[in-house]
Amino acid sequence: MKEAMLYDRLPDGSVRCRLCSHGCTIAPGSRGLCRVRENQAGTLVALSYGRLVARDVDPIEKKPVFHFHPGSRAYSIATVGCNFTCQNCQNHFISQYPRQHDGRLVGDAASADEVVEDAVRLGCRSIAYTYTEPTLAAEFYLEVMQRAQAAGLANVWVSNGYFSRDAADVLLPWMDAINIDLKGISDEFYHRVVGANVGPVLEAIERVHDEGVWVEVTTLVIPGMNDSDEELRWTAEAVAGVSPSIPWHVSRFFPAFRMAQHAPTPVEALERARRIGRDVGLSYVYLGNVPGEGEETHCPSCGGVVVRRRGYFVWENRLSGGTCPTCGAPVDGVWDAA
Repeated sequence: MKEAMLYDRLPDGSVRCRLCSHGCTIAPGSRGLCRVRENQAGTLVALSYGRLVARDVDPIEKKPVFHFHPGSRAYSIATVGCNFTCQNCQNHFISQYPRQHDGRLVGDAASADEVVEDAVRLGCRSIAYTYTEPTLAAEFYLEVMQRAQAAGLANVWVSNGYFSRDAADVLLPWMDAINIDLKGISDEFYHRVVGANVGPVLEAIERVHDEGVWVEVTTLVIPGMNDSDEELRWTAEAVAGVSPSIPWHVSRFFPAFRMAQHAPTPVEALERARRIGRDVGLSYVYLGNVPGEGEETHCPSCGGVVVRRRGYFVWENRLSGGTCPTCGAPVDGVWDAA
């Protein structure tokens, strides 16, 4: 346990957490909506500090991040807890663990130095803060990010984008890339499926892009819920309105958690989403959870394939410093020299 960052003490002994956009007011002895931050006699405590439930080496493409050192390894870490209550969560056994186990937390103790040393030893190019919402472990992850940059590693976040403006001020200087889930475009969808509002997520996408962090966006397309032409177009327009160079991953839903009886997404719906994304001007639209042509990176100028992928793995990378070898046009992203 560690004293939390970004909170205010209130006269009645409660505290107001300023870490995420829920802005929970937490009475003494209670926890925030995330269930991993607790008011202990007027001090907000980060209960999951340094308690990792996952330490894996993944391809960076698994995040999914396609335009940031493709083919490299990411040392992926996670703690329990989430500030969303997504009905379809694939990782609910760790993201919702405190809710499902009467507030109990699990995780193996780790230090920031140990995480960075492991990542370097295993030949990773970056550390990925993933699987659950990384904002909730900000105290520990900030220490890891600072040490990672000093060791020459990049920091890659996989986030629901619900961090507060105050949290962004603290975290973005240490962040190199991020994939933000834009789960839908309407508050109605967010209220019903996610337990939040869409506005802060849209603001986060714009903020991280403006701060120079490489950003990619993922939308899980759920049949009958966020897959109409109108909703997909509005979602794509929201991304393109920030920048047409932001890669948009439209991913296939599979039944999970409280939506275990829901039908999986037809591949045709993802192909329709890709056409819509391209129609509104996005340069890079990918099909997620569908290995094949939809994972390839094409030059936005000549259309030629510059990075060929299959199932998270890079088969061919024709880029040299981010330039198309066919026409010489730049391809947006953060690429290796060769």
